[in-house]
Amino acid sequence: MQANLYDHMFMAGLTIPDEYNYSMTMTNKGINMEYTKIIEVFMAMDLSCNKFRGEIPESIGNLKGLQLLNLSNNFLVGQIPSVMGTLTNLEALDLSHNQFVGRIPWQLRQLNFLEVFNVSYNHLSGPIPQGTQMDTFPNTSFDGNAGLCGNPLSKKCEDLGFWLVLEFASLLEPVSDAL
Repeated sequence: MQANLYDHMFMAGLTIPDEYNYSMTMTNKGINMEYTKIIEVFMAMDLSCNKFRGEIPESIGNLKGLQLLNLSNNFLVGQIPSVMGTLTNLEALDLSHNQFVGRIPWQLRQLNFLEVFNVSYNHLSGPIPQGTQMDTFPNTSFDGNAGLCGNPLSKKCEDLGFWLVLEFASLLEPVSDAL
């Protein structure tokens, strides 16, 4: 299925100034969208397959209008930043085929509009956050992470109490010894 954003905007009586003369095709949620002219406020970032290395910066949380973020097939490391839970307009988040470690942040449960979520083929561990949109994603969204457990996977978390204590501890502010 292919749609043309320019045609949709034209039918709605909107025009796009000529200075936006770049075009591209982006796949979002399995639908190819042809953008014949890119408007000033673009709400999607597809940075997949770029051989990026390093961690996702905390400043990602500043991109409040972002609706699609695809960072798949890179060499990203570290933990998935919990600040990504503040990107409440996200509809699609693909972090697959990287080298992320640790748990999936529980803050991602706040992404109520998330329809597509993929963290497959990383090195994630611990329970998959439960509730809201997180309960709607298929097993394939979590493939290739031997340490993950909980729904929708058949691997149950053996000591859920242990994981809950870790989750609670991550919410506490560190106490400084210096007085």
